[in-house]
Amino acid sequence: MRYDPSLPAARLLLTPEDKEAPARTRHLRRLGLGEHPDPALDAYADRLAELSGASYSMVNFIDEERQFFAGLHVPADGPPVVRADGSRPEWGRLLPRDHGFCPHVVVRRKALALEDVRDYPRFAGNPVVDEFGVRSYLGAPLVDGTGMTLGTVCVADVRPRAWGQPGLETIKSAAAELVARLERRRADGLPL
Repeated sequence: MRYDPSLPAARLLLTPEDKEAPARTRHLRRLGLGEHPDPALDAYADRLAELSGASYSMVNFIDEERQFFAGLHVPADGPPVVRADGSRPEWGRLLPRDHGFCPHVVVRRKALALEDVRDYPRFAGNPVVDEFGVRSYLGAPLVDGTGMTLGTVCVADVRPRAWGQPGLETIKSAAAELVARLERRRADGLPL
């Protein structure tokens, strides 16, 4: 059953409560993550987009108020959505916490595959669906050695995608690899 925007869905669209957000925010600040774009994380997002064939790819750190894409890959020509005035939205480094699907991944602490977001009433009304044309999503949490979920690594596309088990394994491996890199950087002061 597809999402019907005429049905009441206010409670379905709520971003889940994130009780770890204050501790995560402090932890991210101590690690120096989530405040500045990182060229190495941009390159990581570029590789993940190429590997998955997805339009968007992000390394996303989530604090109490917002999401910050320290690593970001967007289509060269921008989102496929054209507004009534002929302009296109711009996908920047910041996104409100109630946009997108990554906050759900962080709270669940599990990977999430949405092959067609319109098939899920809970997700179909999310602002990124209409604003940026997102139709599919695949993300995994970045859980560090302390057990803290820092954010996500994810890909999203403007068309439905059958991610399947191979997609889930790929995104979980990408998350584990990135956490290992972040842990090494923290321990040794090495660049990504």
